[in-house]
Amino acid sequence: MKKILIVTGGSGGHVIPALTIFDHLKNNFDVRIATDERGTKFINKQDYEYNLIKVPNLFSNIWSLPFKLFKFIYVIFESYNYLKKNNISKIISTGGYMSFPFCFASLFLNCEIVLFEPNSVIGRSNKYMIKIAKKILCYNKNLKLFPNKYFGKIALIAPILRKEIYEAEKNPQHLQKKVIKILIVGGSQGSIFFDKQITKYILELSKELNIAVKQQVLNINERKRINGYYQKSNFKYELFDFDENLHTKINDIDIAITRSGASAIAELAHLNIPFLAIPFPFAKDNHQFYNAKVYEENNCCWLIKQNDLNSMNFINLFKDKKDHEEKKNNLSKITNQNSWNNVNKKLIDLINEN
Repeated sequence: MKKILIVTGGSGGHVIPALTIFDHLKNNFDVRIATDERGTKFINKQDYEYNLIKVPNLFSNIWSLPFKLFKFIYVIFESYNYLKKNNISKIISTGGYMSFPFCFASLFLNCEIVLFEPNSVIGRSNKYMIKIAKKILCYNKNLKLFPNKYFGKIALIAPILRKEIYEAEKNPQHLQKKVIKILIVGGSQGSIFFDKQITKYILELSKELNIAVKQQVLNINERKRINGYYQKSNFKYELFDFDENLHTKINDIDIAITRSGASAIAELAHLNIPFLAIPFPFAKDNHQFYNAKVYEENNCCWLIKQNDLNSMNFINLFKDKKDHEEKKNNLSKITNQNSWNNVNKKLIDLINEN
């Protein structure tokens, strides 16, 4: 049985797909997970065992670079010993600098590297590692900043979604309602803009249309503040923190307002929920903008840059019901081939390649 190591860490955008890949492969291969300290908060210890790796961020503090470089080299040796001891034959890296030690160590062993890139712009760590990787799993063959000479390493795959997303009830295609139900998920990056500006626009929208709102607000003080504003208005609302079972509660949502991390918008798309994408303006290489651009070009979403959003274009977006239905229909068309079994077969076939 082939032994595989999935290396992940950092943000949920790296870790959650890694766990999903693990679930796809665990019945056919001996699969292990390695992550850094930041990644552990996204992993349920009861469901997944993992090895903790302490990889220094070399450039977080230039003055401590010599010490961190020494520590980084030490971690490479640790990674080498781990790969050799456990006879790992393939590494799957979901990106981030925490993958570097294992990828470098693999150069000294007969150990293949498969990269995973869900964004529409190749990540910086993947851009370095593509030179030594065998394959890179992508949702889009037209990756921005991708080195052309490695184009043959691209293996296209449908968005890798949690199994629960496939099992969740999809948004009905044609549903005429008097109340527009809105989901707001700002995530962890740039959520201040959502808490301040989007809340303001929602209050203005409520004066013109009948709406109901489910809004993610991570900061408890902001939740209290927004609750105070909404209580004075005449619409139904629910404020919530992180909810890993959110997909079970949103099948009747008409429009979502979201940042455009690859996993977040892929899940909304699969659930047939049209969305307004407001990319985080400080995302590396503007990758969130290009993630959403793919959906906009297929008329599946609205894409507005944070600095371009205003009360008028926000409110007008909700008034065109015909446009909403068109986007919902288009989402159904582009996601209908994405199933757990199809992705499962693709991943297993890739691992079994010599």
